[in-house]
Amino acid sequence: MPTIALADDQALVRSGLRALLEKLGGVDILIEAEDGDALLAALRRRPVDVVVSDIRMPRRSGIEVTRLLREQGDVTPVLLLTTFDDPGLLRAAAAAGAQGFLLKDASPETLKAAIQRLARGDTLFEPVALPGAGEAPAGTGPTGARLSPREVSILRLVAGGYSNKEIARSLLISDGTVKNHITDILQKLDARDRTHAVLKAIGARWL
Repeated sequence: MPTIALADDQALVRSGLRALLEKLGGVDILIEAEDGDALLAALRRRPVDVVVSDIRMPRRSGIEVTRLLREQGDVTPVLLLTTFDDPGLLRAAAAAGAQGFLLKDASPETLKAAIQRLARGDTLFEPVALPGAGEAPAGTGPTGARLSPREVSILRLVAGGYSNKEIARSLLISDGTVKNHITDILQKLDARDRTHAVLKAIGARWL
């Protein structure tokens, strides 16, 4: 059962998240914090498996907390939550070193699954509404690569934590076609794996 630190400056939101996660089970909440400074102080005293934090908090934001943890050599997975459907926040979260990004309107089951994924060493960057969704990406990335609209759609689903089977079902294509597309994406982005491809695409402002 993964242990977590839960941080949100709104007491009602924080208690609501705790109640939902405790009802579902499978997660042990060791720390609650009302702001970024309190979270950092608590983590110095008591390590956890996953940090679940609101992005926008007083004193230090969730993104600032993540960046400070990484600068200190702390690699505890961080899942950042937000009510704002803003691709800029997703890019900032990934750049700071977060392993996950999730909108607060996600279901409790989705939140629990995200925590468990991060505890296993996975990443999850939930796709947010982006201008021109489904269109070919404007410009090229740092490798000079250009992804097709289909490849962008697949990469957004990969960022959301979908498996090849789930992507195939969502796009009404075969598992083999998904696998071929992902192979092409990795080659075009010169990425070593799916997570590396997502991070490169975020850096190129395609996600």
